Amino acid sequence: MPDQNKIQNPETSVPKTAQMNDRDFLNDMLSTEKYFNSSYSIALNEASHSGLYNELLNISTETKNMQRTLYNLMFEMGWYSLEKAEPQKISQSFQQFTGYKNQLPYSQQELQ
Repeated sequence: MPDQNKIQNPETSVPKTAQMNDRDFLNDMLSTEKYFNSSYSIALNEASHSGLYNELLNISTETKNMQRTLYNLMFEMGWYSLEKAEPQKISQSFQQFTGYKNQLPYSQQELQ
């Protein structure tokens, strides 16, 4: 019986050999893109020159889009699964983050 809490497409089979297969390559590429995204985020926080910042922002956006494309492909192939969120957990998270928002010194309206 399949796990009712998982959201997953049927898994595309790949050869089980010592050599890397399509799933291994995509997983490696996705991990690399995630690493790049983290690195670009740090670089954007540290960039003081506006031209450099804008160039890094463009590259970062491309990298984030590639990460999403790889994730979608892996999900489509059944190599990435998600866990269903229970309504109670969603409500608890919403309340938790609403509480955090209310602790901020300025509301969004005051900043505009």
